[in-house]
Amino acid sequence: MDDFASIINDQLKQLKEAVRKRGRVNLLVAGKTGVGKSTLINAVFQGNFASTGQGRPATKNTRKIKKKGVPLYIFDTRGLELDRFLESLAELEDLICGLSQSEDPNDHIHCAWLCISEDGRRVEDAEIKLLNLLAKLLPVVVVITKSRADNGFRSEVQRLLPRASNVIRVRAIPELQDDGHLLAPMNLTDLVEWTMQVIPEGQKNAFAAAQRVTLRLKRERAHLIVASATTAAAGIGAFPIPFADAYLLVPIQISMLASITATFGLPVDTAFFATLVSSTLAGAGGTIVGRSVLGAFLLLIPGAGPFLNGLISGITAGLFTTAFGEAHIAAISQLIRDNPSRHPTAEQIASRLREEMARRNPFNKEKPKRNLDYRPALLLEH
Repeated sequence: MDDFASIINDQLKQLKEAVRKRGRVNLLVAGKTGVGKSTLINAVFQGNFASTGQGRPATKNTRKIKKKGVPLYIFDTRGLELDRFLESLAELEDLICGLSQSEDPNDHIHCAWLCISEDGRRVEDAEIKLLNLLAKLLPVVVVITKSRADNGFRSEVQRLLPRASNVIRVRAIPELQDDGHLLAPMNLTDLVEWTMQVIPEGQKNAFAAAQRVTLRLKRERAHLIVASATTAAAGIGAFPIPFADAYLLVPIQISMLASITATFGLPVDTAFFATLVSSTLAGAGGTIVGRSVLGAFLLLIPGAGPFLNGLISGITAGLFTTAFGEAHIAAISQLIRDNPSRHPTAEQIASRLREEMARRNPFNKEKPKRNLDYRPALLLEH
């Protein structure tokens, strides 16, 4: 047990690596005063970014807003109504081009949202000039805010702003009409999913973690992490050295745990992750490690060829790594569905994960009853 505990303690460094791999996404949000940028940002992302209106100046008319624990920087651009608008455009171009020169892709601005209010029913010359500038440098999504009745306005925006990657009508928050009818939020999922398509691959996990509109995107990115870890685990499991794979597989599984947790946008501080790891492996660790070394025991059977032993061991390692990762995804997903307004605790995740592992164990003949986790992912819209 001392050796096992040592392995787990050593893997806390995987937390830092998981955060590094997740990266950061930088989004530029532009639009005239009153179009609803702050409301939109708060509706889409975790962290209540625009609650105080504060941020560090990036230029005279652009602020960089960030929140601890959220892998997102918002570049909030103002100045469309200013007399010195052309100067503001040049300033913005210098900012984007300057950041793009960084060797670290996390420093680049990856996408822009140009917000235009449907209430105004017109596209200003300043918005056309801004769109044409931005579209030369990065993907731009035009977001028609405060949408209630299109009446052809979206088509007109598309005609006037043909260089936009898409034009999406949204309503960020519920709106009560004069007749008492409540208009629900609209098309936030479309906006998030389209943005996910146009940002670079290296920023997709960060964007999935930062947004709070749809759980499905988080799950999809987490499934890719499990697939990668399964491939690595199967390769190590096939390595024909008795018991060596146990000490190599656990780091892969702990790294997978950290990466999935980070991709769901949960706290990634050391205390949270240490509690999650210790609580999880206290109940499931025996299963994980025990099955990891199954192939090593097979190597001791007289007459069994190394190839057959390695094949069986590799398949076993892959099966249990997949089961562990998918159980972690299912546990977090269900807890978020149960209470989307707050992050689940490490203890809650560990408890639900142990239940899922018992059900998914490929060697367990008596499966626990399936739970509600297998409902289609629900949107987290208000």
